[in-house]
Amino acid sequence: MLDRAVLEDLLAEVRLAPSVHNIQPTRWRLLGNDALLLLEDVTRRLPAADPSGHDVRLSHGAAIEGLSLALGRRGLKLAEVEPLIDAAASDGVLPVARITIAAGREPDGLADFVSARTSWRGGFRPLDQAGEAALYMFSAMVGDVQLVRGAEAIDAIARLADEAGFHFLCDDAHRAELLHWMRLSRSDPSYERDGLSAEAMAMPGVVAFGTRFVLGPLFPLLRRLGLAATLASERGKFANSAVALFHRPEGEDPLTTGRAFYRAWLMLTAQRLAACPVSVLADWPASNRQLVDRHSVPPGRRLVNVFRLGLPAGSPPGGKARLPVAELIV
Repeated sequence: MLDRAVLEDLLAEVRLAPSVHNIQPTRWRLLGNDALLLLEDVTRRLPAADPSGHDVRLSHGAAIEGLSLALGRRGLKLAEVEPLIDAAASDGVLPVARITIAAGREPDGLADFVSARTSWRGGFRPLDQAGEAALYMFSAMVGDVQLVRGAEAIDAIARLADEAGFHFLCDDAHRAELLHWMRLSRSDPSYERDGLSAEAMAMPGVVAFGTRFVLGPLFPLLRRLGLAATLASERGKFANSAVALFHRPEGEDPLTTGRAFYRAWLMLTAQRLAACPVSVLADWPASNRQLVDRHSVPPGRRLVNVFRLGLPAGSPPGGKARLPVAELIV
């Protein structure tokens, strides 16, 4: 079933799965014709933004779901995913899970939307009748979301997102780490490989150029002058949007959470909706708690992420920054 050529073919699709800051931490090792080892490239951790490793593990989960979708196209399936809890890192990689492959699966319709899924960080146009129907279908299909509508409620969430984002930007280590993963110029050798490109962040050239200074050497001065929060604001991008609060059972393994998160995003894409995760809202305990309380997230559920979604006011970016397949196999 599996050999190097087949694995490379699979990973060409699997690598399109989302990962935190687009760091792409997942690596693969072929163990035989029916087994794979999923590993983590420990050099790609985010000690400031993700000290517990939760978001990296969630990214691995998304990759596992990407593998499941790619396998389904070929009449194969995930027979077992065995987390390796007590594994130790060696040669820069940490074993995360052993995956067994078997024959006998029908293709999953969501696989058709893998290449179309993207993070839309631009603005939205007003929802028309078709857009309203798409939102209804999405919320009806995904049991893990609370859909928030109404200009007043959305604006309150937008203000909270600015507050949460600024909270993290005021931490020097967090801000430096974010800037490290931003690709603000096409001259950056990693622009088409990984990280957050200016195009993907919907930053015009002059804005991208200024961002390196606003988040870099000028930030302390701008903060003292009371200008940093205004310059970092993305409140305007919430106009005409809806918000979806994505939640999962408390205590769930992030590998499982990541799989569900990816499927939810693909369901959005299948409805021709554009979306952007506003992760700071879930990551900052203060904003997470407020959203859970205000919007009745069910007891026993954890707010994992927040989508800003709607009809894009423009065309999504064409390409996706991804590492070559050969670099994903160790």
